[in-house]
Amino acid sequence: MRIISGIYKSRRFDVPKTFKARPTTDFAKENIFNVLSNRLDFEDGVSALDLFAGTGSISIELLSRGCDKVISIEKEGAHFAFIRKVIELLKTDKCFPIRGDVFKFIGSTNEKFDFIFADPPYALANLADIPRIIFEKDLLKEGGIFVLEHGKENHFEEDPHFLERRVYGSVNFSLFSKVTD
Repeated sequence: MRIISGIYKSRRFDVPKTFKARPTTDFAKENIFNVLSNRLDFEDGVSALDLFAGTGSISIELLSRGCDKVISIEKEGAHFAFIRKVIELLKTDKCFPIRGDVFKFIGSTNEKFDFIFADPPYALANLADIPRIIFEKDLLKEGGIFVLEHGKENHFEEDPHFLERRVYGSVNFSLFSKVTD
C-alpha cells in the first residue's frame, strides 16, 4: 500500500498476503483524489468517514492530505489491527479506527462529515442502498462529498444527489453531494 500525496507521500506499508480486502488501486486512488482536490480543500478542517476501510489506504491518504479527523470503520479483525498498526507507525492522533459493522455505525452516529468514502465488497447485497442511507441519516455536511466505489454493474445516475461517475480500469466511483439549497 502506497501513499500518493501529502505529508506521508511515498510511504509504503506491506499489506499481509492473507488479507481478503481488495484495496483501491494506486492508479484509481490517484485519479479520484485529483478529481476531489477540485471539489474539497482537505487542509481546511475537513472531517472524513471511511466506510469498509479495509487496509486503511483511503484513511491514511486523507490524513496525508491534511484532514483534521478521519473515522475508519472496518469489521474484519485483522484489517482493523493493520489500520491501528499503521496509525501508530505514523504517530498521528487524527485517525479513529472503529471495529464494527458499517450499517450499525451509520445508523447510530449523530456526527456529520465533509467527506465520506465507501468501498464495500462489490458483491454486497445492499450496496445500492448505501447512498440512500447516507442521505437519509443526514451524515454529510452542506456541500459535503460522498464517494462510493463499486463495480460496473451499479448505476446511480437517477439518485437526486448524484454528481458524476468516474471509471478507472475496473474501478468505478460514483460521486454524490449534499448541495446547499
